[in-house]
Amino acid sequence: MELKEVLGMFARYVVLLFLGLFGIRLFYAVFSPLTAYPSYWLSNLVFGGAEFVPPNLILIGSLTIELIPACIAGAAYYLLLILNLTTPMHVVKRIKSLAFLILTFLVINIMRIVTFIVIASRGTQYFDAAHLGVWYFGSTVMIVILWFVNVWVFNIRAIPVYTDFSNLIAEMTRKPKKRKKKRK
Repeated sequence: MELKEVLGMFARYVVLLFLGLFGIRLFYAVFSPLTAYPSYWLSNLVFGGAEFVPPNLILIGSLTIELIPACIAGAAYYLLLILNLTTPMHVVKRIKSLAFLILTFLVINIMRIVTFIVIASRGTQYFDAAHLGVWYFGSTVMIVILWFVNVWVFNIRAIPVYTDFSNLIAEMTRKPKKRKKKRK
């Protein structure tokens, strides 16, 4: 491994640590409006007459939908960032991969919210069960599937964390090459 690769790997993990300690609120600050407004616009298209009460309420007739932090799924964006940054790849591929992950998850999340708004508006008895099921199981499965689709689309051949550390260990246990003596 070259020094540039080691420094790049170190920088990736420092960014993750910093965001984990101090920046999780940043995910919610960025993705709350990016989720709430499109969810409202789509709900308004479906129902006509939906109202939006910033920062997180959608009113449809007598139905009030509150988009709580769990709906925004800031931790899921952070998990996708973790998977991306702990996988060694070239910078251009990393940017494309991260853009794909974030935009795809944002669209899926908005569609999930609008789907549950439609279910809730119909007063179905299955809303709570479906909502909890998707929350506990579906969201995890969705992240895993999205990551594997990303791996397939971008032809990623590395494993998050494992590849970085196996390369580091291989480098540390490698015997140095003997230098040839120059003849005079």
